[in-house]
Parts: sequence; structure tokens; C-alpha cells
Amino acid sequence: MFELPDLPFSYNALEPYIDAKTMEIHHDKHHAGYVKKLNAALEALEIDKDINKLLKNIDSIPEEKRQAIINNGGGHANHSLFWQILKKDVEISGKIKEAIDRDFGSFEDFKKKFSDAAVSRFGSGWAWLVVNKGKLEITSTANQDNPISEGKTPILCLDVWEHAYYLKYQNKRPDYSEAFFNVINWPEVEKNFEALL
Repeated sequence: MFELPDLPFSYNALEPYIDAKTMEIHHDKHHAGYVKKLNAALEALEIDKDINKLLKNIDSIPEEKRQAIINNGGGHANHSLFWQILKKDVEISGKIKEAIDRDFGSFEDFKKKFSDAAVSRFGSGWAWLVVNKGKLEITSTANQDNPISEGKTPILCLDVWEHAYYLKYQNKRPDYSEAFFNVINWPEVEKNFEALL
């Protein structure tokens, strides 16, 4: 049985960039819903219940359960990473900064490419910073799809479903994407990165 992880901060910890009411609904309703539906989809299956292994080996899931696992397992995995990489007013430094400069030219170039991935995602989905064969890449996925299913390892993500920003930003996804750069927990992103070195 999967469980809803606690938020590692209070609902209002990311104000004014992400409002408390959005955080409360996002975590307590949306993420909780994914966990509940994921557990229901897995109920009768005798398989390894490690979320990353499930998503990495999605073709091994019986076809009639596969989409439910992609949707709800992805929703659980994506949000679990998202909560961990949020913290207000943290400067980037260290190996992750060096890798971003190496693979994107500069932090400003990275920021522009990441924002483009978030803003240009049609409909609901996610923007990702992933490690693929030792290099950093930016990608985006639809719905609750996760780059793990493509053999890539996510270390940073931005939820661009409307429920993640609509109360504060309405239809201004570019403003939300810009605000996100004030709430990235860079030491956590670096930890995710270093675990793959």
C-alpha cells in the first residue's frame, strides 16, 4: 500500500510564489486522490510495489491495469518528487550548477529552456530536468507521464496542471513558471543528481 507523503513544509511556506490554499488542495486532494486510485489499481496484482520500478517496467503490467498505473502511479511519483524540490529563496551552487553550465551553456539558458518546456506543454503535464546517460536534459510529458518510463531519471520537475497554479495565476502559466525559480530547493536537486554519479 502506498501512502500520501507529508509535505516537508507548511502550506504557506512558499508564499508569495505559491499560495497556501493551492498547496493544501494540491497535496491533500489531488495527490491523495492519486494514491487512493493507485492502491485500488494494484489491489489484486502480485508485483513489486516500488513506484519507480513499476513505471520503469510499465510494459510488464497487465494491459487492463496499465493506464491506471501510468496515471495514478505517475501522479504519486511526480508529486512526491515535486514536494521535495520546493523551498523558498535557495541559491544554486555546487555540482548541479557546474552540470547545468556544462550542458546548457549557462543558468540563464537553462532557465529559458526549462520555462519554454513548461509553458509550451499543451494541456496538462510536467516540465522536467532529467539525467540521461550522464547528461542533463530538459523534457516535458503529458498528463502524469514520467520520464522514468523512457529510461531517464528526473531530478527536478514543475507541475503545469492548472490545479497547481490556477487559484493564484489563472491562465498566466508563464508567470507561474517564472515564480517557480524562487522556490527550487537546489541542495535537494543536487542530492538527486549526485546519487546518479
